[in-house]
Amino acid sequence: MDEEKKKQDNLDEETIKSKVLNALESVIDPELGIDIVNLGLIYGVDLDDNGSCHLKMTLTTMGCPLSSFLQDEIFSALTKLDFVNDVDIQLVWNPVWTPDKMSRYAKIALGIRG
Repeated sequence: MDEEKKKQDNLDEETIKSKVLNALESVIDPELGIDIVNLGLIYGVDLDDNGSCHLKMTLTTMGCPLSSFLQDEIFSALTKLDFVNDVDIQLVWNPVWTPDKMSRYAKIALGIRG
């Protein structure tokens, strides 16, 4: 068994998800100045046995000009984790993103009430 597999086997699913989400908090939407986790753009996280991290996410708008930038930043942030060997990002448009998906922190930072 290789070293990467041993590291992954020692982490439970919740720990892996937590570490992935923590890493994704370093990915900031440059237009809004808030990370993609607190913006509510991440819909799902899964790591397979080969260390491939599968993300299901959306963007604030279809055709967002920052799509490639954010994907590059996501790849960079996640491949720094010892147990991630590859990143697969699936962009989805359903459910549609709305400001309701943002965390309380993001709403306060952007001055949104409610």
